[in-house]
Amino acid sequence: MFKKILIANRGEIACRVMRTAHRLGYQTVAVFSDADARALHVRMAGEAVPVGAAPAAQSYLNIPTLIAAAKKTGADALHPGYGFLSERADFAQACIDAGLVFIGPPPAAIEAMGNKAEAKRRMLAAGVPCVPGYFGDAQGSDQNAAQGDQRLCTEAAALGLPLLVKAVAGGGGRGMRLVHDLRDLPAALASARQESISAFGDGRLMLERLIADGRHIEVQIFADNHGNAVHLGERDCTSQRRRQKVIEEAPSPIVDAAMRETMGRDAVAAALAVGYRGAGTVEFIVDAQRRHYFLEMNTRLQVEHPVTECITGLDLVEWQLRVAAGEPLPARQQDVHFSGHAIQARLYAEDPYDGWTPQAGHITGWRPPAASVTPVRIDHGIEAGGEVTPYYDAMVAKFIAHGSDRNDAIRQLRQALAQTPLFGIKNNGRFLCDLLAHPDFEQAQMTTTRLDEWAAAAAPLLQRPAPRPDAWRVAAALRAAGSVGNIGKLGVRPASVAQFDLTLECAGQTQVHRAPPDGVTLLGLADGELRAIVDGVQRRYACVHDSKQTSIAVDAAVFSFTEISPMSQVHTAADAGRARAPVAGVVAQVLVKVGDLVSAGQPLLSVEAMKMEMWLNAAAAGTVRALHAAPKSAVAAGAVLVELELP
Repeated sequence: MFKKILIANRGEIACRVMRTAHRLGYQTVAVFSDADARALHVRMAGEAVPVGAAPAAQSYLNIPTLIAAAKKTGADALHPGYGFLSERADFAQACIDAGLVFIGPPPAAIEAMGNKAEAKRRMLAAGVPCVPGYFGDAQGSDQNAAQGDQRLCTEAAALGLPLLVKAVAGGGGRGMRLVHDLRDLPAALASARQESISAFGDGRLMLERLIADGRHIEVQIFADNHGNAVHLGERDCTSQRRRQKVIEEAPSPIVDAAMRETMGRDAVAAALAVGYRGAGTVEFIVDAQRRHYFLEMNTRLQVEHPVTECITGLDLVEWQLRVAAGEPLPARQQDVHFSGHAIQARLYAEDPYDGWTPQAGHITGWRPPAASVTPVRIDHGIEAGGEVTPYYDAMVAKFIAHGSDRNDAIRQLRQALAQTPLFGIKNNGRFLCDLLAHPDFEQAQMTTTRLDEWAAAAAPLLQRPAPRPDAWRVAAALRAAGSVGNIGKLGVRPASVAQFDLTLECAGQTQVHRAPPDGVTLLGLADGELRAIVDGVQRRYACVHDSKQTSIAVDAAVFSFTEISPMSQVHTAADAGRARAPVAGVVAQVLVKVGDLVSAGQPLLSVEAMKMEMWLNAAAAGTVRALHAAPKSAVAAGAVLVELELP
């Protein structure tokens, strides 16, 4: 038995675990890096312990520090959340050795499924279908990369194309590369290995044939210490970009009762084959003929678990705590029933209209409605006034709608996204709304590569939206009013002038408006909501307004308007002799040194932020004059990292 739980995680999942733990009467302990010192999950917990500097390797991945935090606070159990150390067998074992209850599967089960190649071998032995691939021992670790690469290239030629290079360890799409041409394989191996070492400390790789036009469908399973195991239905996670999930739903729109029974049976068999205990997810890829193949097992709670909770009426974190306490599963297979349809959309701090570039910065506005106001569940760990840092995952919130059917859930989810904008940081809120309304999604015609195909083709869905005319006019009225205290008053600045020209800039556009604009009357701005009459129609807008900028949410997109002087000149920041950090992050690789001759387009170095590695290339040919970055060093957005001497 245990009474106090340390959550070895951060953000949304830490808050999620705490809510259930508090409801069941458990005390909680949070841990936090320097970057998260003022985060929401820290204040939610009964106690909180600092665990070091911002980069994950010095904070949430430091096993001795986390164990010491549990001992210091008297915590007798530890919940790993997802990501970070949640699928590390050595972490689970360290908790057990320290006398803590690890709220997760046994170390042996994590070890068995954590090595994806070994897991495939076990599944084949258990009769679970697997995608053809190479899962042998010569996997090209960082110690014997050259020898391993030679074997992998030989196996790739035998398997045929296209294929995936995959990290043996970890998950979340890290260390994964798609190869269409064998000539690209060596570079893919090197890149995947580097990312895998950075994320998981393990450079081993495997190969797997790509299932073209596949759907990603996973099955939630649970097992206890008493020999019981059940599945809780499937989730469809096909809508992905760069192997990162964007939208998940349950049940899958393509799975019927017979297919659900077969996949559920195989998922339970996979769990029993490794002596599993607790929550786990067995992931399958389904081809065009609806044949399913085992991909991997995630030995933890999944990000998308809320959709399963919605259709089953169960609290999966509660099940985790009860199983960890030695209780039998709360329900048998015949007691599990499904109701309605649930869809989850992940709100990412990224710019989908600029190659999904990660974003970091200050949150100026965020007001999720109370549960009594909307039926849509919003799981998050952020708040207005907080910061989104570049050190961790880009996901900041999850919107989960549960409807009587799929169309009902889509309608609710789109409305919630439109009514709950995130201000201050570019995000994918508008993109999610548009994706949910796209015919391919509505008709369940998505594949795991569809979003990437749209990006490559510059599809309309990925074109940056422009502000509506009424947004420009309302912004002009707000800028004319000046301070919030003037909104709703007749007077405008300057008091002696009835109207004047106002130049606004937004999303790369500049417009001149007469201010205050005709046909717009501001009624009031309070608690982030603006009421205004536009051409005789009273409307409300989510809005953040101050002396520097006015941000207005329209159709789930946030548009930020800045007043500029018509006399100002625009200076571009382009400088061919300077390579700047595209975002705040950590330098991952440096390929040049001072004195090197480089050609135009040559890679110079890469910056990693929010699980994404971005390369800086030389804008012109020249000689490296100065380097202002080293591997593992933190850099600010826009910082000059490489200076070139141009001819």
